Amino acid sequence: MSVVESSHPLVKHKISLLRDHNISVKAFRELAKEISMLLTVEATQYLPLENTPITCWSGEISAPILADKQPTLVPILRAGLGMLEGSLAILPCAKISVVGIQRNEETLQPESYYENIIADITSRTAIIIDPMLATGGTALATIDLLKSSGCKHIIALFLVAAPEGIALIKNAHPEVRLIIGAVDEKLNEQGYILPGLGDAGDKIFGTL
Repeated sequence: MSVVESSHPLVKHKISLLRDHNISVKAFRELAKEISMLLTVEATQYLPLENTPITCWSGEISAPILADKQPTLVPILRAGLGMLEGSLAILPCAKISVVGIQRNEETLQPESYYENIIADITSRTAIIIDPMLATGGTALATIDLLKSSGCKHIIALFLVAAPEGIALIKNAHPEVRLIIGAVDEKLNEQGYILPGLGDAGDKIFGTL
């Protein structure tokens, strides 16, 4: 599995601003969008190209164009919606697949409560977007769901991640690429990332 922690100075700078305890909802949303744009560029750097004839102002030329359909973006409800606008700014023609995962309070296992996967998922790369990879259970369930729907190529994009979550995905799905803004220190006893961002969903939706 390829784990890419962004080394871009702007990503590092903006992640640091996200961590501010007194950050406003407006600022958190704007930064999440901006970081998502930068990480989506990193996530798509290996998309295949093919030379295609086009008519340029100077005449007929052969120019590199994406060889395959644009990826489908897969925000995990609800916090992943806060990254969708940024990713769509880079992939404006991308189709959107939506997944809702929640923990069963009896079994403590993640369960899907909503899924709307595009019909042609088998012919597209899926890019999962979610602000945080903590224990990894939600991301793991989403990857399992996408694979069961026929998806063959999956990339997962996170603003911050804990080593524990990375290890879980690495062991279960070693071929999935992880694009991460910052790999943090660890999880605390409650399963929150340290230093982390707090509850990204609450900060994006203003439900603090």
